[in-house]
Amino acid sequence: MSLGSSSNRVDAQAKVTGKARYTDDFTMLGMRFAKYVRSPIAHGKVKRIDISKAQTYPGVDAVFTYDDVPEFIFPTAGHAHSLDPNKLDVADRYLLTDHVRHQGDAVAIVVACNQLTAERAVELVEVDYEELPVMTTADQALAEGAYPLHPGGNVLKQQAIATGDLEQAFAESDFVLEGAYHTPIHQHCHMETVVSYAYMEKDDHIIIVSSTQIPHIVRRVVGISLGIPWSHVRVIKPYLGGGFGCKQDVLEEPMCAFLTMKLGGIPVKIELTREECFTASRTRHSFDIKGKIGVSRDGVIKAYALDVKSNTGGYASHGHSIAAAAANKIPYIYPRLVFGYKALTFYSNLPNAGAMRGYGAPQATFALESLVEEAAQKLGMDPVDFRLKNVAQLGDFNPVNKKEIKSCGITECLTRGREMFEWDKRRAACVEHKGPIRRGVGVACFSYGSNTYPACVEVSGARLVMNQDGTVNLQVSATEIGQGSDTVFAQMAADVLCIPDTWVRTISTQDTDISPFDPGAFASRQSYTVGPAILEAATLLKEKIVAHAALMSGQPARNLSIRDGKVVYGSRPDYVLYEMREVSMDAYYNQDQGQPFFAESSHKTRTNPPSFGCTFVEVEVDMPLCKVTIKDILNLHDSGRILNPQLAEGQVHGGMGMAIGGALFEEMLIDAKTGIVLNDNLLDYKFPTILDLPDLHCSFVETHEPQSAFGNKSLGEPPIISPGPALRNAIWMAAGVRIDELPITPKRLYEHLARAGLI
Repeated sequence: MSLGSSSNRVDAQAKVTGKARYTDDFTMLGMRFAKYVRSPIAHGKVKRIDISKAQTYPGVDAVFTYDDVPEFIFPTAGHAHSLDPNKLDVADRYLLTDHVRHQGDAVAIVVACNQLTAERAVELVEVDYEELPVMTTADQALAEGAYPLHPGGNVLKQQAIATGDLEQAFAESDFVLEGAYHTPIHQHCHMETVVSYAYMEKDDHIIIVSSTQIPHIVRRVVGISLGIPWSHVRVIKPYLGGGFGCKQDVLEEPMCAFLTMKLGGIPVKIELTREECFTASRTRHSFDIKGKIGVSRDGVIKAYALDVKSNTGGYASHGHSIAAAAANKIPYIYPRLVFGYKALTFYSNLPNAGAMRGYGAPQATFALESLVEEAAQKLGMDPVDFRLKNVAQLGDFNPVNKKEIKSCGITECLTRGREMFEWDKRRAACVEHKGPIRRGVGVACFSYGSNTYPACVEVSGARLVMNQDGTVNLQVSATEIGQGSDTVFAQMAADVLCIPDTWVRTISTQDTDISPFDPGAFASRQSYTVGPAILEAATLLKEKIVAHAALMSGQPARNLSIRDGKVVYGSRPDYVLYEMREVSMDAYYNQDQGQPFFAESSHKTRTNPPSFGCTFVEVEVDMPLCKVTIKDILNLHDSGRILNPQLAEGQVHGGMGMAIGGALFEEMLIDAKTGIVLNDNLLDYKFPTILDLPDLHCSFVETHEPQSAFGNKSLGEPPIISPGPALRNAIWMAAGVRIDELPITPKRLYEHLARAGLI
């Protein structure tokens, strides 16, 4: 009834009117505030720490150092737990440390009556450091004799994949091209900073309220970090003001839990400043990639190989899984070839990297689609024609995991985009621009997964309860973080129950003591993995409603159905027997028959279909000013069935905006010698505002994914993947220089133009 329509967001009114309450909006009687003592250097060991002045400062409740915290080492990555020890996240962190591995690493923490007092007390803590060699690059961290940041050295993990004989495939190619590509460190810059607080209701039960994407995972990791049963931890997630993957890590929750335990259960809050979010939360991994592609004269890609070095910073967090994930996501684009992939993730003295929207695919796709563009240019082929000749087709198999592609719209994305964008006309016109203002067009493709299976277990749950008035409450633990999932979940339930979607209220606050189990929001998984649980629960609830209506009416249940929120006689759909409210009231209060309606389901997903798409873009390059202006940009997506067109368009526009920021504006600037972040604020860290973005356009090629409960596939992260390489390719055409590192800022463009003698 409602799927496929642009139903209004269920949280829109609360958010735009300010009624939505986020973590920092809550307070409690006796709330205390904690601030960290952070390292001003990127690498060193504490020689001396004196907390005496801070301890006696008026308003200070306690000061704790690395000597006071539990000796439990724990991981922080937001992945579902695994029974396979080889798949567990790397545990390499304590609550506080005397070996600081990046600027902002925490050695102590102050708890006080208010934020200002805590901040002043932090300044009174005296710390002397033994400075150690700072390693910010792969060459430094992986050099022989490099100082080990963790036991075992600075290599976190590495892998190598080859789906065939690469050497032979390259030898059989008519042309072999190589390149080296670099993507920088980004910060998520979510509107709501990192904030949590904790308190105790009972002597052994900790309640944590947190801005997190992963409540159930937080529960587990807090238990590990404190050495207490997971069941003694309760995590509540209110409205959340953005995360983009940063909050797919367990951040300040373990410390909040530790502090309330130490202070007798009183509430303690930690809120990071924007500057702390840059240096002490999570960032996007920087990739350095060496790429190689082999093609035949007739335009067939024979093989390509990527060699990735991924910089994870001072701690593992999501670590190597970022680089590894790309090895399963990108091969779907061009599957009929030999694929090679090497990846090594290493520790360094940079701020800790973790999950960020796209999870390795933007970095790897930038290298791949740059190589593909170079191959097309080498052959003298139109870049769209070249891609059309090589992209995936229905029935192809991913060369790595051997999974069959059961829905595939990438060819139609390219052909429709070519027509909508007027590619041929624009490309021909761009050739004529030779003055100081030049134009170019670019294209790039992507593929992406719809969850984390089989790397992780994919479980979801849904609970439906019918109220007396016939409306339905829906509980899930798949978290709404701004992407609109609560709205689509309501539409799913309403569609199965045959009631208006306004009758379904999705409970947006997750509570691990109450909400059905689900690992959280990541991997563009929510609508795909939660859909089956909602379908099963709603189907069961519908059966219960019809069965009770049969009791009420004396009609066989097989003769009844639900239509537009009413129980009708099956052979006469205009013959209304009962309003939904009547059936529910009878089920609640009839003394002799029935019971209130509820249904729940838990589902494990064991399929992971790819979504596809591409970006077309036209740019104008002012050669003397080294300024890039986007004149037009179009994203096309095969995300299966589109469940809510307006929300889908919003997702695409948001992802395109982030991608433009990553391609033309954003990078964390870090002093290579000291490891100090130079632009840890929203004044100096440049990302596009609404005034900096062009009009954004998108279109959907709807396919039906047969493995999906509702025919849909992923959409949350894919929009961020292909604009970057498309922009790079367009700038190459316009300015005549290949720029193989992002972002393509005026400064970087100037360097390349000057080197080429073009200015």
